[in-house]
This record gives sequence, structure tokens and C-alpha cells, in this order.
Amino acid sequence: MMLDKNPVRRWLMQFFFTGPTIFFFALAVLVPFAYGLYMTFNTVSSPIDPLQFAGLSNYREAFQDERFWDALWLTVKFVLATVILINMLGFLLAFLVTSGVRLQNFFRTALFTPNLIGGLVLGYIWQFIFVQTLPALGDKLGIESLRLGWLGDETMAFWAIVLVSIWQSAGYMMIIFVAGLVNVPKDVLEAATIDGANGWQRLRAVTLPLMVPSFVVTVFLTLKNAFMVYDLNYSLTAGGPYGSTTMVSMQVVQKAFNENNYGVGQAEAFVLFVIVAVITGLQVYFSKRLEVSA
Repeated sequence: MMLDKNPVRRWLMQFFFTGPTIFFFALAVLVPFAYGLYMTFNTVSSPIDPLQFAGLSNYREAFQDERFWDALWLTVKFVLATVILINMLGFLLAFLVTSGVRLQNFFRTALFTPNLIGGLVLGYIWQFIFVQTLPALGDKLGIESLRLGWLGDETMAFWAIVLVSIWQSAGYMMIIFVAGLVNVPKDVLEAATIDGANGWQRLRAVTLPLMVPSFVVTVFLTLKNAFMVYDLNYSLTAGGPYGSTTMVSMQVVQKAFNENNYGVGQAEAFVLFVIVAVITGLQVYFSKRLEVSA
């Protein structure tokens, strides 16, 4: 197939295919991002009030906001717990459903299903389970740990969010790991078996190194989702009890909309964006260096 040598016609053809995508991406992402960044240098108490230039005062107030840093530290703990546990469980499930177990396609579908439920709906479902079902089950079976109100305890409420997040996301990560596992070359595994490697040695020395590209994707996704969690946090605990489970995204929303401090809220959101961008960028960079080829 010959390429059109007319540069104008070729440019028009490229714009015809990519132009709508670029336009809607700019409309939905770039323009709101640029306007939000502009708002961080202004003060405004409501959407209808005029913007007043404030310089770096919003950033100064954001860095002095103890609640923002408390929420960020809580989010870091949430990130560490969920990223590790979701990826471990997702890989374990993927390994099981690709090991030839009966009804493995059914299990793949069943384990992936929780990811299809929206965060708000999922949070309200599990709120009913934690508030009504588990205490009733604990009373019936005489299990004290189930009888306790998880969402009313500061420590247990945090782990309730972690548990629901794992339940929702592990199946999605499992699908990514399944794609990586089925692409591990069989001849490499057979060669390792012939050399006398047992199952654990094949997993550690062959499978896991070749699965690094999958781990790059899953760790990136779980990092991003954990740092930006809001809907599950809102619907399950609403930041309670006594603000003990307020993640950083919820803190940003409360600062902007509940306190009508849009400039500082946007500044905190931009600080969060920079932190997440740096962490995920470093994660992808260093993970890529671990990749090997079969």
C-alpha cells in the first residue's frame, strides 16, 4: 500500500482519525487540569464568586494543614496494605486457575465479578454486612470478633476498607496475571524440569522473573487506585468514626466543597497528584529494569 505523498492530505487524514480523540481528551482532562492548577493560585469561596489572585498562599496553607497530612499518612498505610495483599492474592488466584483445576473458567468469571460492582454500591453492600450480618452471625455462633461493630471501631474500620478493597480488586489483577502466566514459554519450564528443578524452584527462578511485566502493570494500577480511593471510603465509613478513616481524596473534597475553600482544596489535590505521579513513575522505572526476556 502506497503512502499519500501529499503532506496536506496526509495531515488531514491523520487529523480525521485522531482529532476527535485529542479534542475530547483535552476537553475532559487537559482543560480541567489546567483550570484546577490556575485555581491553586487564587482564592474563591463559592463557584459564583470571582477569583482573587493569592500567589502561593494556598500551597502554604495546604502544607500547614495537619488534617491533610494525617489523611495522607493514613492513605500511605492503606496503599502499603492493599498493594501487597491485592497483588499476592491476585497472583495466587491466577496461579490456581491456570493450574488445570476443574471449572477454572467459572472461577475466573466468579472472582472477576466483584470488580464490576461500582465502589459506592459495593461500599453500601459491605456496610450492611459489617453492621447487620456479621454481628448477627457472631451472636449465633458465639464468635466475639464477628459480634463487634467493625465500622464503629477506629482500627477495625480501617481494616474493613482494606478488606473490601482487596475483595473488589484481586479478581481484576488475577486476569492480568493469568495473561502473563499463559504466555510463560512452556519450553523454558520443561527445560527447568529436565534440569531437576521442582515446582517451587520453577516458580521462583523462571515464572516470577518472566512475570515482571505483569507485576509492573498490577502494582501501578493498585498504587493509583489506593492513593485515589474515594467512593469506597465514602460509602463504607464516610471517614468515620470521628474522622479516623478519612483518606486523602476525601480530605481534599471536604476542604474544597464542605469548607468552601476551593483554592486550598485544589492546592492539596495538586500536591497529591505530584506525589502519586512521582511514586508511580519511580515504580514503573525501577520495575522495568527487572524485566527479563525468555
